[in-house]
This record gives sequence, C-alpha cells and structure tokens, in this order.
Amino acid sequence: MANTDPPRRPRPGPWPPVQEPTALPSTSWAKKTGFKPKLSGETNASDSGQIVAARPKPVDSQVDLEAGRTRAPPATNGEPESDKMPAPAPSDRGPTVKKRRESEGAPKNTVPGPNGQQVRVENPVPQPKPSREEEAVDVLPQSLDDDGFVNRQSHMKYELRDTPGLVPIGLYGFQHYISILGSLVLIPLVIVPAMGGDHEDTAMVVSTVLFVSGVTTLLHTFFGSRLPLIQGPSFIFLAPALAIINSPEFQGLNGNNFKRIMKELQGAIIISSAFQAILGYSGLMSIFLRLINPVVVSPTIAAVGLSFYSYGFPQVGNCLEIGAVQILTVIIFALYLRKVSVFGHRIFLIYAVPLGLAITWAIAFLLTEAGAYNYKGCDINVPASNIISEACRKHISRMKHCRVDTSTALKSSPWFRFPYPLQWGIPAFHWKTALVMCVVSIIASVDSVGSYHASSLLVASRPPTPGVLSRGIGLEGLCSVLAGLWGTGTGSTTLTENVHTIAVTKVGSRRSVELGACILILLSLVGKVGGFIASIPDVMVAALLCVMWAMLAALGLSNLRYSEAGSSRNIIIVGLSLFFSLSIPSYFQQYGVTPNANSSVPSYFQPYIVASHGPFRSKYGGVNYILNTLLSFHMVIAFLIAVILDNTVPGSRQERGVYVWSEPDTARREPAVAKDYELPFRVGRVFRWVKWVGL
Repeated sequence: MANTDPPRRPRPGPWPPVQEPTALPSTSWAKKTGFKPKLSGETNASDSGQIVAARPKPVDSQVDLEAGRTRAPPATNGEPESDKMPAPAPSDRGPTVKKRRESEGAPKNTVPGPNGQQVRVENPVPQPKPSREEEAVDVLPQSLDDDGFVNRQSHMKYELRDTPGLVPIGLYGFQHYISILGSLVLIPLVIVPAMGGDHEDTAMVVSTVLFVSGVTTLLHTFFGSRLPLIQGPSFIFLAPALAIINSPEFQGLNGNNFKRIMKELQGAIIISSAFQAILGYSGLMSIFLRLINPVVVSPTIAAVGLSFYSYGFPQVGNCLEIGAVQILTVIIFALYLRKVSVFGHRIFLIYAVPLGLAITWAIAFLLTEAGAYNYKGCDINVPASNIISEACRKHISRMKHCRVDTSTALKSSPWFRFPYPLQWGIPAFHWKTALVMCVVSIIASVDSVGSYHASSLLVASRPPTPGVLSRGIGLEGLCSVLAGLWGTGTGSTTLTENVHTIAVTKVGSRRSVELGACILILLSLVGKVGGFIASIPDVMVAALLCVMWAMLAALGLSNLRYSEAGSSRNIIIVGLSLFFSLSIPSYFQQYGVTPNANSSVPSYFQPYIVASHGPFRSKYGGVNYILNTLLSFHMVIAFLIAVILDNTVPGSRQERGVYVWSEPDTARREPAVAKDYELPFRVGRVFRWVKWVGL
C-alpha cells in the first residue's frame, strides 16, 4: 500500500506570522543621490528625507506603485512565496490611461510606474535582497495628502495630458483661477495707490493683469515647460516695485505721478526680462541649476512672504472688526472646514479666499447701510485738509477704511476695455532700476525651478530635463517682456500658489489651465470686472494679503521635504538665511533715519525708501542706489546666504536634497516623457539642434 502520509512540512512559525520588511532594490535615483539607509531592512526614507521606521505593508499589495515594480509576497509560516506570480494592480483610471498607453506603444502586459516607465508583471525574476549600501527608494519623496494617498496615480483626478471633455476642463480651469484669485489681483491693489493712481487707474491695471496672465499662461503651456502652471504677477516683484515707486526722485512731486512711475517700472521690467530670457535660452540656466537646491529655494521663497509684515496687520488695524473677520473666515474655511465635501468637492479648502472675501464684503456692506460708520456732520468726500471739526478728523480714517461705498471704480468703468501695449506711454529706461530688477529676475527663476519640480511630481510622468527647464525660464523672460510692454507694474512668472492648488484640487490637466486662460482673457475685456475688483476695500485687501503671504512663506519652507529636514546642516543654513534675511535689511532700512523724517510717506512704505538713507554713501549715486536697495530686500539676503552655505558646506546629495532632473537621452527614448514635454506643432524641430533648450 502506498504511503498516504502527507509530506513532512517545516515547523510552523509564530502566529500571527511576523511580516519581514521588504527591501526595495537599488535604482538610478539611489546611485545619483547616494542614499544609504542607516539599518538595512529596518528603515526607510520618509517624504522629508528623514530616516523613520518602516510601516508594515498589507499582504495583498502585489505591485509596489512607489517603486514601479512588482514585489514578492512576504513569507507565510516560514514558507517563501516568491515563486508565485503576483497579480497586477487594477487600474483606477479607466479607459483614458489604457488608451494613452496603447498610443504610446506600451505592451499590454505592463503597468505604469511612477516615473513614466512601463513595468512588466509576467514571469518576474526574484530579486536578491540588496545590501545595506544599495537599499533605496526609487522615486523622489512625495508627501501624504489628507486622505493618506502617497502615489501620484492614486490621487490625481486628471494628469497632464488628460482631456476629460470641454465642460469638465472648463469648470476645472475656472476653478484653478478662482482659487488663486488673490495672487492675481492683489498686487495692483497695492502698487497703484502707492503710485498716486486713483480707482479708475487701478481698474485698468487689474484688467491688464488678467489679460497678460491669460496670454502668458497659454504661451507657457504651449512653448514653455508645458506644465499646468499659471503665469501672473508674482509677489517677488512687489518689493522692488515699491522701492522704485518710493525713489527719491519721485518724492515730493505734485499731481498724479501714476503714469510717470509706471513708465519707469515698465523700462526696468523689460530690461530685466530680456536678461532672464537670455539666461534661459542661452543654456546658462542649465549651469545655474547646479547651485539651486531645496535648501536654497526654501528660505528664499519664505523670505518673500515674511518681508511684508510691516504692511499686513497694521493696515488691518485701520478697521479691525472688518479685517479680523476677513482673516478668521479664511482660516476657518482653509483649516477647520478643509475636509468638508459638497458634491465631492472640498469647496471650503479650494475657494477659501473668494468665499471669505464674499462673506466679509457682505458684512461690511450691511454695516455701512445700517449707518454704523455715519458720524454727524462728517462727509467722506470732503478732503482731510478742509475738515475743521476735530470730531470729524478723528473719525475720517475709520470712515475711509470701513465703508464699502467710497470707491467709484465700478460705476466709472466701461463695459468693454481692450488692454493694449504702451497704453501708459513710452517706457523710461534707467540702468540703476534695470540692474535692481535683473537681480530680482534671478530670484524669480529660483522660484520657478522649485515650482517646476514640485508640479512635475504631481502631474507628469517624470521631472523635466534641464533643457526643458531652461526653455521654460527663457519663455518666462519673454512673457515678462510682454508684461512690461502692456504695463502691469510687475513681471510675469510662475505663481507658486498654483502648485498648492493642483495638490488640493487633484486636477493637473494642461487643457484645463489653457481653457481657464482663455476665460481669463475674455473677462479682462469686460471693464466692469476690473472695476469690481478695484472696489475691494483696502482693509480686506490687507487681510487677504496676510493670508497669502503666510501661505507663500509656508510653501517656500515646504521645499525642505525634498531634503533631510532634520539634518543639523540644513537646519543651521535655513535658520541663518531666514534670520539674516530679516535682520540685515532692517539695518539698511533704519540706517540714518530720524524720527518723522519721512512723514509724507506712510509708515508701511518707509522700508522701501532706503535708497535715500542707506549706509552706502559714495560719490556715485547710482551705485549707492543699487547697493542700498538690493541689500534691503529680504529675499536677496536669504538667497545669497543660502546659496553660498549650501554649495560650500559639505553634505551628501540626499542630505542636500539635490533636485533630480530627467536625463535628455532617457527622455527621448520614453514616449511618455516625450509627449509630456515635447513642443507642439512640430516646433521642437527648431530646437533639435539646440540641445540645451530641448528634450
């Protein structure tokens, strides 16, 4: 009789079975960054670059979406199962991804990896466990969203080349622009009154900003980096614009100096933008990239937001009951109600700024109509110099800032207005203001580098190549030339807040941003739109700017997640950069200032008249102006300290968080990367011979 006893099996292990940590194989990114975990198989890299304990993975996860390859199941009861074929993870993207994969020539038995490569799932070859020196993470660190998603494919509704339909992309595109409305329109509401312009001038500049933003966004998505990034007036240009506005030659002049100062700004922007275009299209940006890393980008952009503290709450205090409500409303929507969904959309998080503005404006309107700011015998239309009553002099400031009926911009604006170039006159060109703006254009390029990298991890197959990045910076320079010709008062660059909008809305479709830009151009032709925005009360503008600048500082610091944020090296560099970016400009701004010496200038603009009293006082007035002005900019000091320390203090590539860009040769061979960044209409053939601005 045959032996029917079952074969002898190994002794069972502990129950429940102890899951062994799965080590990830070494890849090209690990070799480039020099990633070396402290304990092989027991640690992993977090999204901030720190070394943290690895969390246990579900047993049924057969495809590692982060590593872009199949993973052998862990041992069960001491019996390894690496010889079983893992099943591919089901795609949650529907026919859109399938159609794209087939059109790109991808085999049907593959799954998309996080960096655009196609990963086979049949006949997998068991991978040996890597050594301590080889264990690494395959992709760049990515952060968790509120739902706990890590992988790009798992949480983006629409990626870069998805076209869900005319109506959806129209709605999503309009959503993009409404969510960053503050970044688009708040700068003209600050600089135009500072130049002496009235409400009508503000409305015209707002319409021009909307028009130029729409045109430059279309140019960038077609011929620039091709990422879904909105171009517009950046806060980086606000400080130099205020410094030029408060130059000594413009102080003490009578009459409306708006057009004269605007022409000075136009000339400086045009020259600096041409310099930025040369920096990009000449290939110098590819060399400059070696100096720009997250440790440099982070304090530089954070300093931009922190530098306007003297304008924010002091202006809100002019009408505290309105300004405080504006700030608290945005905070409640953006933080406490951020997870509340209405029809599947987190409207409070996405539209925190416009919703907060609408509610606060309604409250201020009701208070105005109820007579809360009416004082007997006082008229807001009477100039302050003609007011005789002491009681009215005490209340006139409160009436001016709290009432919502003091602006005539909406009534006086025409229904149709077409912004045209040189509408303010022929620009004025002076070398000292142009050199100041040229340095600022370098800071704007640094900001764009961080935005390109962060947005590409969300929506594209891989980060762009250095050539694509140089091409994008070059086109941003040309777009800023257009901004200078049309007269927006600032240059045009990538809005950093747009990256946060993409992460929140989970919509990274290029077509949605393009259609939204077309809608923006149409709205710019309606003069009443600019008049409506120009009639926003000053206190509400200051309150919104407090939130926007705080968000900008936080977005700048968030770049540290691509490096080892817990490294003492990085902590010291960022700390020194931020502290001295506030302290050194304060020395320049207060040098030689006597009390009430500049009483004609508002207190929140006094830091920008440093050119007349800075410590540099040589016999060359132009040199004094440039040095005193540049060294009073917080972002310039932060950039200089960070770029010097980060590139001279020793540190590994992983510790520094060196940005990893796609290799040109690899990008040309992979259809997904080529279709993400290749220029349309066969324009790429022109750049085929110019390798430093192509794929």
